Amino acid sequence: MMTNGYIERVRMSQTVSKYAFMPKALKYFRRIEETGEEMVITDKGQPVIRIIPFRACARGSAVSLRGSVLRYERPLDPVAD
Repeated sequence: MMTNGYIERVRMSQTVSKYAFMPKALKYFRRIEETGEEMVITDKGQPVIRIIPFRACARGSAVSLRGSVLRYERPLDPVAD
C-alpha cells in the first residue's frame, strides 16, 4: 500500500479469544509491538476489542496546520454584525 510516497507494509490481524488472551497478555503486547500486527480480541466468537500498535505522528501538529489558517486584515473586529 502506498501512502504519501512511502510504502506501508500491510498488516494482518490475529484473532484471539479473551480467555486465551488473558494469561498471555504481555506476550501478545510484545508481539504487537515487535511486528506491528493488529490483534482482535473476541468474546463468544464476536469481536469486542481491537489492539493496534501506537504510531507517533511523523510531523509536528503545527506543521500539519500550516496553510490552513486564513489571513484576517482586522482580527479585533467583532465576528457578527
